[in-house]
Amino acid sequence: MTASAPDGDQPIPADTPPDTPPDTTTNTTTDTTTNTTTNTTTNTTTNTTTNTLARLTAAKAVANTALRWIPPFLPTLERAFGVSTTQLTTVLGVGEAAGLSTIFVGRHLDRGRERLVMISGLSAISISSIIALGGSIWTFAIAFVLLILGVANFTVAGHVWISHRIDYRWRARSIGLFETSWAIALLIGGPIIAVLINLFGWRGPFVFLAAACALAAIGIAVSLPVHVPASSTVTAAPAAAPSPRRLTRKAWLVVIGSATMAPAGLSIFVISGTWLDDAFGVSTGGLGLIVMGFGGVELVASTGTAAFADRLGKLRSTLAGLVVLLVGLGIMLAAGDRLWIGVAGLLVLLLGFEYGFVTSLSLVSEAMPEARGTTLATSNAVGTLTRGSGTILSGLLYGAWGIGGSAALSAGAAIIATSCFLLSRRID
Repeated sequence: MTASAPDGDQPIPADTPPDTPPDTTTNTTTDTTTNTTTNTTTNTTTNTTTNTLARLTAAKAVANTALRWIPPFLPTLERAFGVSTTQLTTVLGVGEAAGLSTIFVGRHLDRGRERLVMISGLSAISISSIIALGGSIWTFAIAFVLLILGVANFTVAGHVWISHRIDYRWRARSIGLFETSWAIALLIGGPIIAVLINLFGWRGPFVFLAAACALAAIGIAVSLPVHVPASSTVTAAPAAAPSPRRLTRKAWLVVIGSATMAPAGLSIFVISGTWLDDAFGVSTGGLGLIVMGFGGVELVASTGTAAFADRLGKLRSTLAGLVVLLVGLGIMLAAGDRLWIGVAGLLVLLLGFEYGFVTSLSLVSEAMPEARGTTLATSNAVGTLTRGSGTILSGLLYGAWGIGGSAALSAGAAIIATSCFLLSRRID
C-alpha cells in the first residue's frame, strides 16, 4: 500500500518513516559512474587522436622529404640530367599543376574518406621515386607530377582529418604540430639526403624514398581509424543543410591570401641552393648542413604556431609572419659576398614564412565551417597555381636579374597576401 504523493512526484512507500531523508546513494553512484565513464571515454578519444596525429606527422615527414630535398640540391640534379636551373625550375613549376587534383577530392574528404586519400597519396610518391630513376629530364618531369599529386592530396587529407576533430579555438596547435613534418623533412631528411648522394650518387635518395613512402602507406592502412564526419564533435552545419557548392567571398579572400603567401616563401626557397652555389660556392656537404639549419628554424616556427598562434590570434600571427618574411628578404639582398649574412637572411625569411603560412591554414579551415574539406581542397588547388607560376617566374627572374628578381616576386606575393587577409575581416 502506498501513501499519497505530492502532485508531480512518484508515490512514497507506506513503510518509509516520515523523517527518513531521500535515498541519494543510487543517484550519487549513477552520477559518479556516468562522470567516470564520460571522462574515460574523453581521455581515450583524446589519446587515440594524439597517437594518430603522431603517426600522420611521421608519414607526412617522409612525404615532405621526397618533395623538399629537390630545391636545395638542384645543382646535383642539373649535373645529373645535363640541364640548366631555368629548365629544372620550369619542370617544378609545371609539375605543381598536379596539385589541382585536390579539387576533385574535397567532397570525398567531407564524407570521411581521408584514410583512402592518404594511402593513395603515399603510394603515388613511392611510384614517382621509382620513375625518377630513369635518369632523364623527361622521367624526372613525370615523376615530379606524381610526387606533387601524392604530397598535395596527403596534406589536404591530413588537414581535413584534424579539422573534423579539433575545435577551432585550439586547431592551430594541432595543425602546427602536424606541420612540424615540413621542418623535420629538412632537419632530419636533408642531412640523410646529402649522405645518400655522397655515398650512392643522385639515385640514392630516390631509392630510399620509394621504400620509405611504401612503408608509410602500409602503416597508415594498418593503423589509421576510419572517420565518419557525422559523428564529429567539432561544430558543423546541421545534417539536413546541403553542403554549399560555392565558396563565400570571405572564404575566397582567405583562400587567396594563404595561396599567395605560399610563393612569397617558396619562390625564394626553390632557387636557394642555386643562389648559395652561385654566390658563395657552397658544396653539396655544405648545402646539407645549411638545409639542416633551415629545418631547425622551420621546426621552431611550426612549434611556435602550435604554442602561441591560438592565444595571440591566428590573423595577427599570420600577418606577423609576413612581416618577418619581408625582413628576411631585406637581409638577403644586403648580403653581398658574405655567406653568413645570406644564410641568416634565408633563415629569417623561412622563420616568418613557416610561422605565418602554417597559421593561415587554420584560418582557411574555418573560413567556411560547413564545407571544410571543399575549402581546404580549393585552397590547395589555388595554391598549386600560385606555387607553380611562382616557381617558374622565380627561375626566369633569377636567370635574368639574380636574387633581386626572385626577391621582388616574393615581396609582391607577400603584399597581396596581406591585403587579402585584411579585406577578409571586413566581410561578415
